[in-house]
Amino acid sequence: MAGNLDCQRKMSEPKQERAAWGSQLEFILTCVGFAVGLGNVWRFPYLCFKNGGGAFLIPYFICMVIIGIPMFYLELCLGQFCSLGPLKVWRINPLFKGLGLAMIIVSALVAIYYAVIIAYCLYFLVASMQSEVPWKYCDNDWNTCDCRDGNQNDSLIDPWNGTRPECLNMTYTHTKSASDEYFNHKVLEKTSGMDDMQGVKWTLTLCNLFVWLLTFIVLSRGIKSLGKVVYFSATFPYILLTALLIRGLLLEGHMEGITFYLTPDWSKLTEASVWSDAAVQIFYSLGTCQGGLIAMASYNQFKNNTLRDSLLIPVINCLTSFYAGFVIFSVLGFMAHKKNTSVDQVVDEGPGLAFVVYPEALAQMPISPLWAVLFFIMMMTLGFSSLFSITETVITGLVDQMGDFVEKSNRRLYIFRFCICALFFLLGLPMTTKGGMYMLNLLDKSVGGFPLLVVGFVELLVIIYIYGISNRTHDTKGFPKILFR
Repeated sequence: MAGNLDCQRKMSEPKQERAAWGSQLEFILTCVGFAVGLGNVWRFPYLCFKNGGGAFLIPYFICMVIIGIPMFYLELCLGQFCSLGPLKVWRINPLFKGLGLAMIIVSALVAIYYAVIIAYCLYFLVASMQSEVPWKYCDNDWNTCDCRDGNQNDSLIDPWNGTRPECLNMTYTHTKSASDEYFNHKVLEKTSGMDDMQGVKWTLTLCNLFVWLLTFIVLSRGIKSLGKVVYFSATFPYILLTALLIRGLLLEGHMEGITFYLTPDWSKLTEASVWSDAAVQIFYSLGTCQGGLIAMASYNQFKNNTLRDSLLIPVINCLTSFYAGFVIFSVLGFMAHKKNTSVDQVVDEGPGLAFVVYPEALAQMPISPLWAVLFFIMMMTLGFSSLFSITETVITGLVDQMGDFVEKSNRRLYIFRFCICALFFLLGLPMTTKGGMYMLNLLDKSVGGFPLLVVGFVELLVIIYIYGISNRTHDTKGFPKILFR
């Protein structure tokens, strides 16, 4: 019962009362914003494509029920009972304080590269605000002889009207779309590899600076300001998703994409990698093992209904992923129809889907700038809603650890929050260089994958076998017994 007594002792210590959410809805919306992010739009659809289409939904929802929801509930209970962030909450067994440190490090790394992705979205958003999206044609300074836009045939003759004679009468064997060249040659000015980072791309740096300034403004008063912003940031993306879905369903060939999305390849269910991908996606998407749920729950009232929240939020998150799949694949079906090819030939993962494939489809639509603006506003809102919570997780953990030194005055707390945002901006500078995309991809694949499973496994061992089921049961005796009230 040592850990139990530690948390009880903490609650009896004479110190400044901990801040609390203005309402239960603020907490729920913050957790929804934390869980529902960019991965629901660009990661989940690709995993469906990779792992058997509709068949992937089976391991995905099974993992949600047997892994996601229990872990979600466990972390909410832990944070709510102890009213401590992910670093200090492990006073239940100080030997495993490193587990909290691992959560903080994961959250910090995710926040740094997440902000850069939002900066990409901001760049595209600003670029979309003109009469024609700039990635529609191949007649720009950044285009190469390999460029092929949606209006050209594979065999191109003088597409530059004599201004590029080296490109005349060429038959293309390795063509690239106009959107691909825009992203890689104009936005990123991408180099050949991580060993050739070159200089900082100032346009991306300024976009990243804007991202962190807005993050600081939203988090300047902690959950008091965050709790108000989430009413917009956690709900508005659903309006834009619905608008984009309706537009996608009105496009020629949309059924090809949706059929591809839902048609199951049952043989994939026998592959271990499919179940591993489902488990990793659940951990990553729900935000478990990153400390965010512990941090957000630490601001709950002691008798908040954690069981209700632990069922509601994961279900909303997973249904959002499923819903976003229709938005993405309806447009991919349109792309395949336009190119007279199969859907699997136009699918891409991660940034390639969000910044190359989908923009290419948007460029082929009537009034394409409008749909591009809506799409990138949606992406930015999804990204910000997650970034706010992830950054607050790091701040909460460090503030709890540093105690009165930071919390002694609001001015100190304000300065500390600014310093964290400024530090994360500086640490993100290497990813705004011309070779920064390689570092971003490395972080995305390494931080958001297997490490989460390891942290989750150790967390379960600590709580079940070291802290003890009996202690955990005793801790939650005071929690509501009714599911919905």
